[in-house]
Amino acid sequence: MIDRPARIGVLGAGGVGGHYGGTLARAGNAVSFLARGATLEALRRQGLTVRTPEETFTVRVAAAPNAEDLGPADLVLITVKSYSLPEILPAARLLAERGAILLPFLNGVEAADRLVAGGVPKERVLGGLTQISAARVAPGVVERRSLFQRVTVGELDGGTTERARWVAGLFRGAGAEATVSEDILADLWRKLAFIASMAAGCGLARSPVGPVRDGPYGRLLFTRAVGEVFAVARARGVAVGEADAEKTLQFIDSLEPGIKPSFLLDLEAGGPNELGDLCGAVSRLGREAGVSTPVHDTATAALGAIRPRAE
Repeated sequence: MIDRPARIGVLGAGGVGGHYGGTLARAGNAVSFLARGATLEALRRQGLTVRTPEETFTVRVAAAPNAEDLGPADLVLITVKSYSLPEILPAARLLAERGAILLPFLNGVEAADRLVAGGVPKERVLGGLTQISAARVAPGVVERRSLFQRVTVGELDGGTTERARWVAGLFRGAGAEATVSEDILADLWRKLAFIASMAAGCGLARSPVGPVRDGPYGRLLFTRAVGEVFAVARARGVAVGEADAEKTLQFIDSLEPGIKPSFLLDLEAGGPNELGDLCGAVSRLGREAGVSTPVHDTATAALGAIRPRAE
């Protein structure tokens, strides 16, 4: 699509944004981060260090506290937590107006709709998701803990396009397993079925997946939670079926017993969490579609009563 190194902006300098920003920079692209505080200082002073199971490397990247100072971008990765999207929306809107393609890597199924509702032209937004375990371990230092780094991109209205293939190619060039989806909405719901069901089961039990899954009625809990998500998706016209539910349950069965979903880690840390975009979204969208979601209703009510600790 362009015959020069891509200009890539990253809104969200945590684990996911830091990892992909770092690998894309090492692949020869010009990467700029929106950052503040200690992270901004570290990126400017020492660059970005990325640790993976295979290696550790440091790259020089640009960083600025304001979107106005980032300059134009060809592609912008939105990698904040879903509850921080309103905070970075003005920056996303400005960069889109300057011609950038926006690629949100947020949990849930509504990130693109929220960008558009916030004034971002729909034609500037791609749908996207990533499967990765990554965390910021210090200012300017991120760590990928998973052996895998998978990216899926696709047009919101379906089909494949040259720009989607170009974006996937950027990630492949940076070492990720990247594919173009012909139905990114269905893929987003498949991911939601996994992460929302894990949030419900592990969050209610305050436990890693193993004791929940392997205890009395544990697999029944996950079966019902997963089934509710796909029932809501089908009621909303999304092309998912029974095979998707079984595949999700098989993946949950395959997890190491000590695995904790990111939602549980956030809950244990006492800070904000993404309940509203996981179980809460299933409940809300289910009510709109006339679908009963008792597992996710229970999780939303019980876990929503836990307030983040004051800073």
